[in-house]
Amino acid sequence: MEVILKDDVVNLGHRGDLVKVADGYARNFLLPRKLALQATSANKAVVEQMKNAAARRSATEKALAEALAVKLEPVVLDFTRKSGEAGHLFGSVTSADIAAALDAKGFEIDRRKIQLPEPIKTVGDHTVTIKLYREVAAHVKVNVLAEATEEAVGEAPVAEPVAEAEVAE
Repeated sequence: MEVILKDDVVNLGHRGDLVKVADGYARNFLLPRKLALQATSANKAVVEQMKNAAARRSATEKALAEALAVKLEPVVLDFTRKSGEAGHLFGSVTSADIAAALDAKGFEIDRRKIQLPEPIKTVGDHTVTIKLYREVAAHVKVNVLAEATEEAVGEAPVAEPVAEAEVAE
């Protein structure tokens, strides 16, 4: 079945493209989610109009993404996590954690745009790529610090035993 994409679909095409897909994929996924239109003669006439509008929208979205990328470049995010002796974290820093930290700094970034092949599990400096648009990506510096443990701070003060007579009063 031929369909006209109304939005960008990963591994399929971009907005306004005329693509041939399996009938079930079109009926069960693309059409119900309004990601595509069936390629009829009437809809094909609309394609040209959609492409012009998409080109204008794409230009403005790319300009906004480039401006956001410039603002994101100097951002440094600090995370403090418990870690073992070798610098491995007991937990990890995920894309959701990074998105929440960016949101706290005033940048509303969807966690799916943060490209982490796997969660960060070591202490140190890391660079994380955020894909803002097709050709626009920003790089954010993430510092993961080890949480100070009692052993590292020194001997923890030991509570003095309380006499039974003092407890009764």
